[in-house]
Amino acid sequence: MKTGRPARVGQYAALLAYLVFLAFPFLWLVSTAFKPPRELGSLHPTWIPKNPTLDNFRQAFDEQPLLHAALNSLLAALAAAVVAVLVATPMAYVVARRRTRLAKAVTGWVVVSQAFPFVLLIIPLFLVLKNLRLINSVPGLVLVYAVWALPFALWMLAGYVRAVPPELEEAAAVDGAGRVRTLVSVTAPLLAPGIVATGLFAFITAWNEFFFALVLLKTPEKQTLPVVLTHFIGAEGVADLGPLAAAAFLATLPSLVVFALIQRRITGGMLTGAVKS
Repeated sequence: MKTGRPARVGQYAALLAYLVFLAFPFLWLVSTAFKPPRELGSLHPTWIPKNPTLDNFRQAFDEQPLLHAALNSLLAALAAAVVAVLVATPMAYVVARRRTRLAKAVTGWVVVSQAFPFVLLIIPLFLVLKNLRLINSVPGLVLVYAVWALPFALWMLAGYVRAVPPELEEAAAVDGAGRVRTLVSVTAPLLAPGIVATGLFAFITAWNEFFFALVLLKTPEKQTLPVVLTHFIGAEGVADLGPLAAAAFLATLPSLVVFALIQRRITGGMLTGAVKS
């Protein structure tokens, strides 16, 4: 069906309004990060700082151990992404290739599990980690992040597996390759783009996560970057706005860069498998 010109104009206007709605918080964050204290307290704020300064960034690094916290976040996010991908890849292969009731039940459970709120999970997770003596430790946080990212990683990778022609695996079986050899030598190389995209998505999720890190990590030197950002807010709820905006801007950049690199592959992973050849 052809879309009339008024309808197209309306669609573009709605899309533009949505983009402005999404971009406003980030643009205001960038503007605030470069404003001096006098402009931050102005009754007539402006988008572009009149006297841009880097003092907020220097003050942020002086007040809080941002580099150490960023290193903790980096280690936890990388480790969680690697674990999630290593576990999800063989599971996704089984779910995609075995059209059994169990595979359908697993897929349904993956979808349902995404609706669970953090508050519902934190008490059981805390008790499990306490029994494993992993409270207040980066390995314990990695385990939680990997488990949390696993359902979506499984869902994404299953879509990529379905896009691999089964005839390639059948040819490998004729040549005498077993299931494991076929997965490692035939299917996995074809899944490389999807594995990378899934791993990066798991990394973004862990990098930005706040609630689990706040509850599970108590020692200041083990806290992650999102938790350290809360230290810029005083006991009475008054925020040190300039340094907070500067630190939040730096913390947001890795996520924006990674997401810009993988957004097409994430969309492809969601849609792959929905269309049958």
